[in-house]
Amino acid sequence: MTQGPPRIFDRKAIAARRARAKDLDIIGINAGLRDRIALVNRTFDATLEIDHAMLDDSETLLATPGEYDLVVSQPILHAVNDLPGVLVQIRRTLKPDGLFLGAMFGGDTLTELRQSLAAAELETANGISPRVAPFGDVRDLGGLLQRAGFALPVADMERTTVRYCDLAGLVRDLRVMGETNVLAERSRKPMSRAMLSAAAQYYAQHFADPDGKLRATFDVVYLTGWSPHESQQQPLKPGSARARLADALGTTEITTGEKPARR
Repeated sequence: MTQGPPRIFDRKAIAARRARAKDLDIIGINAGLRDRIALVNRTFDATLEIDHAMLDDSETLLATPGEYDLVVSQPILHAVNDLPGVLVQIRRTLKPDGLFLGAMFGGDTLTELRQSLAAAELETANGISPRVAPFGDVRDLGGLLQRAGFALPVADMERTTVRYCDLAGLVRDLRVMGETNVLAERSRKPMSRAMLSAAAQYYAQHFADPDGKLRATFDVVYLTGWSPHESQQQPLKPGSARARLADALGTTEITTGEKPARR
C-alpha cells in the first residue's frame, strides 16, 4: 500500500472557513497578481482561476488538462497537503508555453501570533498544540516549481506588516479571510480566558510599536512558471559560454586542480 503525503490540513475545516469568509484579500494579493500579469507582453485567450472549491477532498484539481494558456491561483496553496502534487496538476492544465501565476502565504507570516500563542500555552497549559500553520520558505517554493516541471520558475516574496489596536482585531481579520486554524492535529477545545490573556500580554510586550499598536507579518510568495515549450529560452550547456567569468570580474582564472602559488 502506497503511503500518501502527510495530512497536515483538514480539508473539511478549510471548506467551512472559506464558506464563512467575507474578504479573502485584505492584504491586497489580487493587486499583486494583476501587476505581475501586466508585465507579461502577451494576450491570454483561455484563463483559469483556481480557488479552494476546485480542489476536492483528495486534492484533485477539477480542471481539464492542456486547456489553458494562463492559470492564476488564489492564495490557497499554503493550505494543501500535497503541494508538489498540486503544482504538477496545475502545470498539466496549461497549454505548451502557458503561464502559471499563484500567490500563497509563506516565510514569516504570523510569526508574532505563533510565538505569542506558544508562550501563552506553555504558561497556562504546560504544553503546546498546533495553532498556526507552517509556511514555506521562498527558496524551497521556487524549487518545488522546478520539481513540478515548470520552465523558467520564479518565486518572489512581498512583506506586508499590518498594525492592530489589539489581538482581537487580528483574530477578526483572520476569520474574515478564512485563515483561522485548519491544522488536522489542532486542539478542538476553545482557548481558555487565561491563555487568551497571556497571549495578548506576550504579544503586547514583544511585538508592539512605540504607539502601542501590534505588528502582524504577512509574507506573500508569488509563484511564476511556464509550461515547457521549445521556443523558450534554454540554459547554456556547460562549456559553451563565449565569454569568461574571470574576464568580466577582472580576475585570473584558475583551472580545476590548479592552486595559486603561496607567498
